[in-house]
Amino acid sequence: MITSLENLLLKNRSQFRCVVDVDPAKDKISAIDLSKNNSTLTEEIFSNTKLFSAYINKQLEIHQAKFLIGGYNELRAIYQRSVLFDEEKKFGIEKSINEQPRRLHIGTDIWGAVNTPVFVPIGGTVHSFAFNNHFGDYGATIILQHQLDAQVFYTLYGHLSLADIAPLTEGQFLTRGSVLAHFGPPKENGNWPPHLHFQVIKDMGRYKGDYPGVCNEKEAEKYLSNCPDPDLIVNLIHLTGKA
Repeated sequence: MITSLENLLLKNRSQFRCVVDVDPAKDKISAIDLSKNNSTLTEEIFSNTKLFSAYINKQLEIHQAKFLIGGYNELRAIYQRSVLFDEEKKFGIEKSINEQPRRLHIGTDIWGAVNTPVFVPIGGTVHSFAFNNHFGDYGATIILQHQLDAQVFYTLYGHLSLADIAPLTEGQFLTRGSVLAHFGPPKENGNWPPHLHFQVIKDMGRYKGDYPGVCNEKEAEKYLSNCPDPDLIVNLIHLTGKA
């Protein structure tokens, strides 16, 4: 069932600025599979940031792509690399011993070169920002608040450069198309290969500077309904031939 937010984003899709700079006439965008079914991405690789970065760079080279994109509603094994996804302490949630670990990705990842500019897709205000400095976390993170046709929603940008959050203030207005941030290096982005985690959120609840980007399978319906497909804004999946 299509939600009201999804309908709103579809209605306004042509007005959004892409969050990364892409020229469809010359830039190649390739889909990437980081699901648990990808046998080439072994635990030895994804547990080591240098090996994981080399893997991503190799995929960019093989596909001669400027960006690799994918991951929404993707069940991944890569979160085994961090205890962050096996417990919920950072979110203040008590977890039973029988609870599932978080493995289902509810944003879109765009993998590319460090310092790649990230653009504001639609004008909005700075809701919050933080340096989530845990291994496997978002690292530098920004959340924007938007309003379209009286409906409020949010966009989250994770794995950024630390310098990009320094000048921000909550409530600051940012115009469509302005440079928001850049892909951060591993030491600033939660120890991941350079990329952007982009997520659309209907209801932030009480979160500030953070929101789960991965959930467990039992909570999939709850989180996927609150976090619709980011490609409704990014609009890049069709360029990969996967649409």
